[in-house]
Amino acid sequence: MTEAGNSVEEQLLRMMVRIRMVEEAIADRYHEEKMRCPVHLSIGQEAPSAAFSLVAELQDYAVSTHRAHAHFLAKGGNLNSLIAELYGKVTGCSKGAGGSMHLADKSKGFMGSSAIVGNSIPVGVGLGLSLKLRTENLVSWVFLGDAATEEGVYYESMNFAVLKKIPVVFMCENNDYSVYSDASVRRPASQTIAQVASALGAQARQINGNDSVESLEAVKWARGKAKEGPVLLEFKTFRQREHCGPNFDDALGYRPASYIEQGISSDPISNLKKRLEQKEGNLAWLSAYQRDINLEIEDAFRLADVADYLTLDQAKGLVYG
Repeated sequence: MTEAGNSVEEQLLRMMVRIRMVEEAIADRYHEEKMRCPVHLSIGQEAPSAAFSLVAELQDYAVSTHRAHAHFLAKGGNLNSLIAELYGKVTGCSKGAGGSMHLADKSKGFMGSSAIVGNSIPVGVGLGLSLKLRTENLVSWVFLGDAATEEGVYYESMNFAVLKKIPVVFMCENNDYSVYSDASVRRPASQTIAQVASALGAQARQINGNDSVESLEAVKWARGKAKEGPVLLEFKTFRQREHCGPNFDDALGYRPASYIEQGISSDPISNLKKRLEQKEGNLAWLSAYQRDINLEIEDAFRLADVADYLTLDQAKGLVYG
């Protein structure tokens, strides 16, 4: 929810900058080989998460995908436990047993992320059903990528959510690519993800996911409408780095140069900074904020480095059966 004392635009920028600084630190340190898990970064895709952070209630539920860092932080997930999880340490949010793709913080309503494409969708719908049965004015948020809408479980879950009028918001971050395959080889060009969701009975909109203010207005609208049944927001975004890993892979040539140029020029942080500079002039507060975040990040990595690994007895305690 929004904080007192800062404009909404400032709050959006703060959250986007925080997410990016954390992920850029992960990318910068990944070569040290202390993070022994794959990482899927959201650099360039921060706007939907920032908007979500200002609208979602603490008691709302949220689930996510393999690209979960931004969503975890936006829901209030603990940074120290995130970095420790990447290091495979017992102080991690999943005791070091899950890594980057398996994040959870139940105290913040972040109920988990999954490495399997589409796997968390029915979980999020089930959580929404539990909220409906308890007649609480709360929402379940399901983050997914564009490729997840090509999985059968997405259609089954959406159909069930429409049938039962479940209060769930599907937050689809559409960055056009499933690893190296663009949308043209995966979906008919005549159908947007939002249009298909609407045909299934959900309320749906396609959003410029590079515009944080437009994203915020859409997320506010979606939460209000979710009490009537499922809502899907399709955020058109741009992934700046490789699908999986800390590097840039544009030398592979699978994304046209014009597409990359357009994506970089649409960077949500740069665009919002320009908008705020036009309104406020010099953003002196931003440099101080970045210094504070950098100290927080440095401390998180330091704590992760010295923490213990999971012991065998502790690992046995995580096994169901």
